[in-house]
Amino acid sequence: MKAVDGVTFDIHESETIAVVGESGCGKSSLMKTILALYKPTKGKIVFDDKDLSELDNKGMHWYHSNVGFVQQDPYGALAPFMSVQRILEEPLIVGGIKDKGIRIQRIHKAMEEVKLTPVDDFLQKFPHMLSGGQQQRVVIARAMIMGPKFLVADEPVSMLDASVRVEILKLLSNLQKLHNLSVIYITHDLSTVSYFSERIFVMYAGNLVEKAKVRQVLDNPFHPYTVALLTGTSEPDAKNAETFKELPPGEPPSLVNPPTGCRFHPRCSKIIKGLCEVKFPPEFEPEPGHLVACWLLPIEHVHKSFETYSDWLSPGGIGVVLPFLMVLHIIESTFFLNFLATVLL
Repeated sequence: MKAVDGVTFDIHESETIAVVGESGCGKSSLMKTILALYKPTKGKIVFDDKDLSELDNKGMHWYHSNVGFVQQDPYGALAPFMSVQRILEEPLIVGGIKDKGIRIQRIHKAMEEVKLTPVDDFLQKFPHMLSGGQQQRVVIARAMIMGPKFLVADEPVSMLDASVRVEILKLLSNLQKLHNLSVIYITHDLSTVSYFSERIFVMYAGNLVEKAKVRQVLDNPFHPYTVALLTGTSEPDAKNAETFKELPPGEPPSLVNPPTGCRFHPRCSKIIKGLCEVKFPPEFEPEPGHLVACWLLPIEHVHKSFETYSDWLSPGGIGVVLPFLMVLHIIESTFFLNFLATVLL
């Protein structure tokens, strides 16, 4: 199984990245690998110049104390037999903080930061006595209690009422700025990423197919799958009741036996026969900082070249096409003929 395959990215200090994609695309597997719950079969994860695969038990303890985790389901993430105080005190005890006074002080600080006040009113309550939004605030407080540098939030608002979602996202944004946190925000909902994400990584079938700044992806998406995600995003517009949106048919492929070439090609309406289903696309950069793994990008580039150099539309115009094809390493005759035919039609 290749649940996460060929995924490469970096995240800077105080930066927030959103990883988006539909269910089954590999987001959760990527998250668990980052949290060192899964061990990668190839590649490596580097945190503060330290390769996680080289860390011993003491090193992994250090890593986990610097990484906070906000779960998707707050009720399932909180032990029902523990009070709020005990839930927040547990990681401090495991982290080796023996002084109870310091532990209580940290608990009060964390609860004040997540707006669970007055603190004393919540300390002895159990999870079932809290609303969904309050439960998620406890989960966030627990993630922040050890003072992490890095936070992984796994769809932190998907289980909450719409009225509470914006509050929780703004809370996470405020905490990120207050503590200079690096944050990976995992979601399937593109409508929420603009609240505090700086870059978006679009994931499909274990691959990152598009990476760019938030506004670049939202305003100018290139990959057909990204376009489909944006098309499927709900908007508060009454006209939606009168129209049908064009969405790709089918479901994400099985990661036990993924399709060859581009993994989106069985569902893509713009497939280039003889290329997309055979050869995996590299990353192209249609604009600075905007990376897209799609064979449609070089075709668009060549079309623009012909528009720009209209006087080259002659037998000599092939000089625009051939060098670009060579750069893409599409030298094999099958790829060359299919690609050239597509460009010239």
